[in-house]
Amino acid sequence: MNRALTLHDVIVVAAALVGAAAAGLLARMALRWLGERARRTRWSGDDVIVATLRTLAPWAAMSVGVSSAAAALPLTRTLGHTVNQVVIAALILATTVTAARVVAGLVQTLALSRSGVAGTATIFVNITRIAVLMMGVLILLQTLGISIAPLLTALGVGGLAVALALQDTLANLFAGVHILASKTVQPGHYIRLSSGEEGYVVDINWRNTTIRQLSDNLVIIPNAKLAGTITTNYHQPGQEMSVMVQVRVAYRSDLEHVEQVTAEVGAKVMADVSGGVVDFEPSIRFHTFGESGIDFSVFLGALEFSDQYLIKHEFMKRLHRRYQAEGIEIPLPMRTVVLHQPQPDQVQPGQVPLPAQRTVEADLTPGPDAMPNPGRSS
Repeated sequence: MNRALTLHDVIVVAAALVGAAAAGLLARMALRWLGERARRTRWSGDDVIVATLRTLAPWAAMSVGVSSAAAALPLTRTLGHTVNQVVIAALILATTVTAARVVAGLVQTLALSRSGVAGTATIFVNITRIAVLMMGVLILLQTLGISIAPLLTALGVGGLAVALALQDTLANLFAGVHILASKTVQPGHYIRLSSGEEGYVVDINWRNTTIRQLSDNLVIIPNAKLAGTITTNYHQPGQEMSVMVQVRVAYRSDLEHVEQVTAEVGAKVMADVSGGVVDFEPSIRFHTFGESGIDFSVFLGALEFSDQYLIKHEFMKRLHRRYQAEGIEIPLPMRTVVLHQPQPDQVQPGQVPLPAQRTVEADLTPGPDAMPNPGRSS
C-alpha cells in the first residue's frame, strides 16, 4: 500500500460494499416486480429477459462496489490494476453468461411459438448459446491483454483435424440445420419414414431427431439418415387431412338410399366428434362390384393425424346402427361355386371329367367270419 490504512478508509470501503449489496437487492426486488407484470403479457420473451437480468443485477452491483472500494483503498498501482482487471473479468463473464441465456431463451421462445408444441429445436438453441459464449471469451481475453490472433490460428489448424475425426457428428449437425432451415420437418409434425418409423417430432438437436410414437415410445433417428430418406409429412402443407373408410353393402340395396344415409351419418360425426372438421362435407364414391357386395369409400375430414382413429371408431359404430335401423344389409363374405358336369361325348382332349356322384349302400349284417365283440357276453 502507498500509506497506512485509516479508519476513514475502512468506513468508505464498508459503505461501498454495503451500498453495492443494497443496490443489488433493490434491483433484484424491482426486477421481481417487473417479472410479475411480464408474466401477464402474451409474449414469453420478456419473461426470459427479466429472469436473466435478475441474475445479472447483483453481480453488476457488487462489481461496482468492489471497484469503488478498491479505488478508496491506498493500493499500489500494480495491485489496483490487478483488482480492476479481476472485477472487469468477473463482470464480462457474468454479462456473457447472461447474454447467452437471453439469446438462447429468445431462440427457444421463437421456436416454441412457431411449432406450437412443447418440443423445440434445441440445435439452434445450443448453437446460439455456444456462439455467444465464445464471443464473450474472446472479448475477455482481449480485455486482459491476451492476443487472440494465435488462438484463432491454432483453432483454424486444429479445426481441420477435428472435422476429419468427427465426420459423422458434423454430418448430423449440418443435416439437422438443413432440415430446420428448409422447414420440411419441424417439431410437432407427424412424419412417416420409408423404413416404417412414424410419430410426432419431439426435438431436433445437433446429432439426432427424436420421434414420439402413438404408443408413447421414443424413436431416435440420426439427422443424416432423416435427411437422406423418403419422408411423408402429414402436417404439410396443412394439418387437416382426409380419412377414408371402406364400406360394403349387399347387391339388393338401393344405392341412392345408401349414399344419402351414409352422408348423413358422416356429417353428424364431423359435427359431434372431437377432431372432426365441422365444415367438411363427407363424400361417397362407389368403386367395385365385389364377390359378395358393392364396395365404396367414404371420405371424412380430421384436424390432424391422430384424430382419424376416433373419427373412424365413431363413424363405424353410428353407421352400423343406422344401417340396421334402415334395413341396409352389410353382407358376409360368400362365394357361390357352380360345377358343370359335361356329357361323356363332350369331353375335350386333355380334360379330366369330374367323378360322378355315387351312393353306396352298406350291409351292416355281420358275416360268419366277423370277429366277436369282446365287450358283450354271449
